[in-house]
Amino acid sequence: MDKTHQNAPFCQLKDYIIEAFPLGILRDGKFERGGDALAIPPKEVKPATIEEIKKIYQDSISRKERFCFAKLSSNKNVEVPINGNKFFNKHIAIVGSTGSGKSHTLTTIIQKAMSEKDGSFSLNNSHIILFDIHSEYKTAFPDANFINTANLALPYWLLNSEELEEFFLDTEANDHNQRYIFKESIVDNRKANFKGAPEEKNRIHYDSPLFFDIHAVLKSATDKNTEVIDTGEVYASGEKKGQPKTVQGSLYGKLTNFVNRLENKVNDSRLDFLLGERAKTITFERTLETLLGYSDGKNSNITVIDLSGVPFEVLSITVSLISRLIFEYGYFYKRIRGAKNPDEKINNDIPILLVYEEAHKYVPNSELSKYRSSKKSIERIAKEGRKYGVTLLLASQRLSEISETIFSQCNNFIAMRLTNPVDQGYVKKLLPDTLGSLVDQMTSFKQGEALLVGESIVLPSVIQMDRCDKEPSSNDIPYWELWKEEWKALDFNALKSEWHK
Repeated sequence: MDKTHQNAPFCQLKDYIIEAFPLGILRDGKFERGGDALAIPPKEVKPATIEEIKKIYQDSISRKERFCFAKLSSNKNVEVPINGNKFFNKHIAIVGSTGSGKSHTLTTIIQKAMSEKDGSFSLNNSHIILFDIHSEYKTAFPDANFINTANLALPYWLLNSEELEEFFLDTEANDHNQRYIFKESIVDNRKANFKGAPEEKNRIHYDSPLFFDIHAVLKSATDKNTEVIDTGEVYASGEKKGQPKTVQGSLYGKLTNFVNRLENKVNDSRLDFLLGERAKTITFERTLETLLGYSDGKNSNITVIDLSGVPFEVLSITVSLISRLIFEYGYFYKRIRGAKNPDEKINNDIPILLVYEEAHKYVPNSELSKYRSSKKSIERIAKEGRKYGVTLLLASQRLSEISETIFSQCNNFIAMRLTNPVDQGYVKKLLPDTLGSLVDQMTSFKQGEALLVGESIVLPSVIQMDRCDKEPSSNDIPYWELWKEEWKALDFNALKSEWHK
């Protein structure tokens, strides 16, 4: 015995308790969720090897359905594939605090989806429409079908009755007179501009997706507001002797606020994309072609709609109209396919993914009237869109501020760094009780690190997103470096010109 240990106390073996939750078992080399047996003493307990972990992920999904955009955060040598069908044909949510890497995550997923091919063709059949609220994604998708207020033509006459009233009427005033005149003028003008058969003209109504002239509606409202009716009598005496007697119309002066509101809209140059000459003359077919990426012979997998130039007061209406058109495209395309082949199993062979960056700005958990249209359109897609090949990808800083109706329909979640306890609580609800501890890690996630959970992945996992190919222009402004540079000149005339466009 070593003399230095002669007086050492007797070494006693310690007991250890391992708290473990069964995730599944490897049976015949293949991973199965759940477990019918636990390793209990005297059986051996040891950490899984890298090869065993790879088997859990890679063998769980067939090669044909496999889609991969991330690695296991704890070991970058382990790819984490998901089932591409279950990922894209179910709604997706990407959530995370500012600076957590949401924009890069969204970009990586879309870029990889656009690059996957089952053949040697140059352009695959992916169709994605991205609502870009901060003008970030043009750099990430330089070959995209890029639309902004300078080239967007969105026909006001395709707005449905609810959208029209939200846009043109003061809905808070609840004025029945303005609503009646507005509806009557639109229906009359649609009929006047219709060139079809008389029996079809009789079926035109308030929601018919047919052209009407907004200037004619304004004139009709102005005429009613200033209407003077000849009674057929003349004055018998006084200064007006011999002049015809007149009385004010029933709506005389009662539509002034409505007329002023309508005039302001029509004359607002910021709304040319919706009320200007291009919006009046563009056809229904051309509108759909542009939105779906069939643009002037240059087909594109992704349409980036830059909404940064859209006035905030019409943002909801703009998003609502585009979203509703895409949903109805899916509905009617399914009807066409069903009519051609009653046995058709695939409702839509040109499915669409709608991507809403900063989703809480379009579909907040709010009952304010200014969000009514967009909430209604997107909630309908959330509830019914999958039947018609239209799914959603929502990205937001605040999970708890998104409409619960929409959020509850999401089946796949990428939860990045979240510091707000309320948002963390939402994520915790998604996980089994045995995995709730994963949420505790979310406050310390690195940039690009996330918890991936949902039907598309074999088990909830903490992942590290792959870097995107071309990056969005969403980097933080280096204040401290810029402030230390020399004072910069600013062209206020150029600023004014751009401001007043």
